[in-house]
Amino acid sequence: MTKLLTRRTPLAIVGAGLLLAFVPALGLPAFYDSLLYLILHWIVLATSWNILSGYTGYFSFGHGAFFGAGIYTSATLMARWDWPFLWTLPAAAAVACGLGLVVGAIVFRVKGIRGEVFALLTLAVTFVLGTVIVNTPVDGGNGVSLAGVEVPKIGPTASSTFYLLALAAATLTMLVAWGIAASKLGAGLFAIHDDEDAAEVMGVPTYRYKLVALAISCALAGVAGGIHALFLNYVTVGEVFTITVPLTVVLMSVLGGSRHWAGPAIGAVAITLLLYSFTAANYAVAGKAAVGVILIAAILFMPGGILPRLQRLFGRRRGAVANPAEAAEAAEAAARAHAAPAAGEAALSSRPPVPAPATGTVLLKATALAKSFRGVKALAGVDVEVRRGEILGLLGPNGSGKSTFINVVTGHYLPSAGSVVFEGRELAGHAAHRIARAGIARTYQIPRPFGHQTVLDNVALAAMFGGGLPNPEAARREAITWLTFAGLQDKAHVLPDELNLHQRKFLELARALASRPRLVLLDEVLCGLTPAEIDDAVALVRRIRDQGATVVFVEHVMRAVMALTDRVVVFDHGELLAEGTAAEVMQRPEVMEAYLGQAQPGAGFGGAASVATSSAASVATSSATSAATSSATSALAATSPAGAPPAPGLEPRHA
Repeated sequence: MTKLLTRRTPLAIVGAGLLLAFVPALGLPAFYDSLLYLILHWIVLATSWNILSGYTGYFSFGHGAFFGAGIYTSATLMARWDWPFLWTLPAAAAVACGLGLVVGAIVFRVKGIRGEVFALLTLAVTFVLGTVIVNTPVDGGNGVSLAGVEVPKIGPTASSTFYLLALAAATLTMLVAWGIAASKLGAGLFAIHDDEDAAEVMGVPTYRYKLVALAISCALAGVAGGIHALFLNYVTVGEVFTITVPLTVVLMSVLGGSRHWAGPAIGAVAITLLLYSFTAANYAVAGKAAVGVILIAAILFMPGGILPRLQRLFGRRRGAVANPAEAAEAAEAAARAHAAPAAGEAALSSRPPVPAPATGTVLLKATALAKSFRGVKALAGVDVEVRRGEILGLLGPNGSGKSTFINVVTGHYLPSAGSVVFEGRELAGHAAHRIARAGIARTYQIPRPFGHQTVLDNVALAAMFGGGLPNPEAARREAITWLTFAGLQDKAHVLPDELNLHQRKFLELARALASRPRLVLLDEVLCGLTPAEIDDAVALVRRIRDQGATVVFVEHVMRAVMALTDRVVVFDHGELLAEGTAAEVMQRPEVMEAYLGQAQPGAGFGGAASVATSSAASVATSSATSAATSSATSALAATSPAGAPPAPGLEPRHA
């Protein structure tokens, strides 16, 4: 999240608006009122565009359509129905918003419509709407004249009236943009920007959030259009429904910084003044060329935009003051976790003990679960039960259906057939964010953090959406707890790119746990780690189960499988091949054949007994001396990183 999201920001926005409202009292020539109007007009359009496109990464080239809808709504109501000008503005907002909702309801339903496909489809909306209007009585090909419409007397002159109207619209738009960026909605939109699929799996209702952002964006563009209709005094389709508006707002937002609520305003001021300076000197074409050159330079040397660049420079200068304060927040939370174990233990003691896996009730039951991709069966009707409180291993060679099973259970893929019942509720076919809120969390084999957000905000997002916390502040407090649990509290305020693979894997775990799930699905969480890092991760998985979560994990590190699992399920070619304890399953000929291509009677999977023994020795290296041949699970239970804080409770906040 941006550092400028402070409680004083809305007061500053309103204060600036009130201060600028006194400009007409200066008695400036009408020309300057009109120039200021145009600057504010573009601030409204660029900032409203940014609420969808900058925050989510869905670059829309259809903003001209929603702006034009506002223009023609206001112009038609004034010219044909004699509506007072101010009354037409809410109608312009409503029509533009309605148009946006229709477009969004169709486009956002198709997950494949992203990136350039979305941009082209929204661009088409502009020209389709223009064609419809010019061939109907709304325009009729002759345009709409507003010569007889009276300009309301808000300012001392007509030009100052337009300035004040644009100032009010710009102030409102900036407040809305800031409010969204600082809210739960904004957190979800920024997550969609970085990785929409991961955001959905973590509990973000991506379809609804994109639709809300588009509706707000369109409504504000409609207001700008309604004001601009009277400013133009005569509107035609040829001048309204062009590529100019969408291209200009994109340039302004990218130049100023599209991931920041204030970035488009900076870009709007810069580009409008630049174009004016060339136009005033009768070099309008040169001005457009200069804008293009500046934009190219900004992309090359300031890819994030002007405002983020200034923030980084400012941050370096004040780093000696700001960074220790941020570090102190994490250190204080870590100290609380270490110094007050009794509180955590008390929270845990109020929960019933984890039942033994053999007698635990069924938490999740997949029946005849199938998934096909263009005729290829990745899952061929498997039946899997997960018992409350157990650690279940999903084994099998590459391509056997293990990760597909996790993807179907978590809603990333819709099942082709079958059912998934979790705590008595059918979840098959439900949206991924609903499954996350039901109490199921997952990690990815290749970590998928939100790259533009800090480690703290990555975990806070899961706490807010999957865990049901109401706002970013409460979610960040919860996130610090889980970062401390995973040993990442010192990395809270860095970006994920600054973490090594071990830390990124632990970030995946902390993010999954922040939603307080009853079931955690781990997809090859140990892949790529060193032996020492594997020991840390295995101990962490054990601690996760000990706090009340049920764990299902896909893994190829056999020593960890032998040490951790209560049961294993083996997949092969999308079918369930074997089920039982790791030691017995690995000795079955069909399992050996699936892994090795041929059975080796009497040897087990690499020698099952020796695997169990070596697993205990390598996973619990600090205590595996004479006990090396004992149960690997027992050996691992004693393994825990030195000084590790007690794990927070995993009681769900909601059912």
